[in-house]
Amino acid sequence: MSGHGYESGRLNLPFVGISTFGKKEYVADWDAIDADVAVLGAPFDFGCQFRSGARFGPRSVREASTLFSFGHAGAYDHEDDATYLGADVRIVDIGDADIIHTKTEESHANIEYAVKKILLAGVLPVVIGGDHSVNIPCINAFRDDCAANGPIHVVQIDAHLDFVDERHGVTAGHGNPMRRAIEKDYVSGMTQLGIRNVSSTAKEGYEDARARGSDILSVRQVRKLGTDAVLGRIPAGARYYVTIDIDAFCPSIAPGTGTPSHGGFLYYDVLEILQGLSKRGSVAGIDLVEVAPDYDPSQSTQILAAQILLNFIGFIFHNRP
Repeated sequence: MSGHGYESGRLNLPFVGISTFGKKEYVADWDAIDADVAVLGAPFDFGCQFRSGARFGPRSVREASTLFSFGHAGAYDHEDDATYLGADVRIVDIGDADIIHTKTEESHANIEYAVKKILLAGVLPVVIGGDHSVNIPCINAFRDDCAANGPIHVVQIDAHLDFVDERHGVTAGHGNPMRRAIEKDYVSGMTQLGIRNVSSTAKEGYEDARARGSDILSVRQVRKLGTDAVLGRIPAGARYYVTIDIDAFCPSIAPGTGTPSHGGFLYYDVLEILQGLSKRGSVAGIDLVEVAPDYDPSQSTQILAAQILLNFIGFIFHNRP
């Protein structure tokens, strides 16, 4: 089988080289993005209400992603009898949006600018946060794209509803992003999975979300329904924007986050939903947020984040028509 990196004469082990995402090419010129996927870091965590540290999420997830970058020609999955992420899927890392400390509006504007550059290039944006407030500029960036290509349905995988409208004047913290998203006329609806326990949103927030057409399921409800039934509740043939908060997972496997919540998803709970989603419609954008590596000396949280992203990207391009 041809196409292995080994044929170049270099072994290129995971601990060698520069830690771009998946050890892919770094593109500094955002007007020259030529790829299928562009990975952007959004190292902003000033929207946190408890433990900070997610500003180091992009760096840690990139480093963790090298674990899966041995130079193989794609990744063969014997269960699916499929090879994912072959040479035909071009992934680049465009670095980080510029973050200005203590300046939420300016930092969010820089994230929005970067995502717009990716969309203008006709490329799938994959944004690594940062706290969940970075979803706000990501969704904002889709205005012109949606005008041309149709609305997006937001699929949120998270422990918290994040549907706070305003609290003490705060409208762009990490408890606000889904409320900001549903206000957009180009967001057609929302599916919120994994929501559980003591949450960041009061009862009226849940009522507001449901009144605006949101479908909310806890981890236990997702498991009781099963993957196929959950996917059946998500509009078929839609354009999906998928936002993954790492605290959707149980802290027994992902403790490295600012607001851990026990009783969360395990790996295959989420992986099977993402794989099914890639077959049900088209994925227009992804963010993965709230990895705070200092709370997990084992590094398993960031490895989980990298593995989820790489698998999801593989599913998306394998299942595209």
